Amino acid sequence: MSAFTQMEGRVAVVTGGASGIGFGIARRLGEQGMKLVIADIDPVPLANAAAELGALPVRTDVSDADSVAQLAQAVIDEFGAVHVVCNNAGVGSSATIAEMNLSDWRWMIDVNLYGVINGVNAFLPLLKKNAEGGHFVNTASIGGLASMPGMAAYAVTKFGVVALTETLAMELAAEGSKVGATVLCPGTVRTNIKNSTRNRPAVLAGGAMADIDLEQSEFGALMRWAAPDEVGDIVVRAIGRGDLYAFTHPEMCDAILKRHDMIAQAVAAAHAELEA
Repeated sequence: MSAFTQMEGRVAVVTGGASGIGFGIARRLGEQGMKLVIADIDPVPLANAAAELGALPVRTDVSDADSVAQLAQAVIDEFGAVHVVCNNAGVGSSATIAEMNLSDWRWMIDVNLYGVINGVNAFLPLLKKNAEGGHFVNTASIGGLASMPGMAAYAVTKFGVVALTETLAMELAAEGSKVGATVLCPGTVRTNIKNSTRNRPAVLAGGAMADIDLEQSEFGALMRWAAPDEVGDIVVRAIGRGDLYAFTHPEMCDAILKRHDMIAQAVAAAHAELEA
């Protein structure tokens, strides 16, 4: 993996940067001396966050490829280059597969998966132009490595972000690129994801998706809730070391290990049947 260690004076872009994990990442990157661009779909929180961070605000709908391309152009127009891109914007509402309609699927996929695809598509050529290299941080989730009931659409998108980032990292390494990639897999973090439906497009209205406040649930009461700045610290370390995976809650990864063990057992059983 390619590490990006010289952050002072370089340029960072963070989507979903007006609050939550995005804001925490942006704050910590700014403390490393990076010039900040934060993108968000909510104009008022975006303006307020940019003022607090000393960042360039660019209103962006990550589900719209043209909007993300305009973000990339705004960064180049302002700074002439970009070095770190954190594709972080996302939504996290819940419904069972039987309850969901196609508009539910479309909304979740457009934001959580195409938001990252659009970011990589727009910024990868720019990062590869840098003699000093660069780095992507794509926000997935622990739910991108092990799913749970009621979170199918979310997991589908986050599994996709994991696969995209793993493949991107392999391809960059194969070509000897100085650009690296990290997939961020957060657990329970205090963010506005519990209010995701506030920005659901009218053309994709309806369906069964509902916001959930895990922190107030019986499950949430048992969890450690991280602050966004803690996630920012983890991201800074991951970029500097060139880590492929960044976890905020290793204590929540038992389901991932169990899933991998089930896969290993199934592979072993298939080998045994083949050899029988």
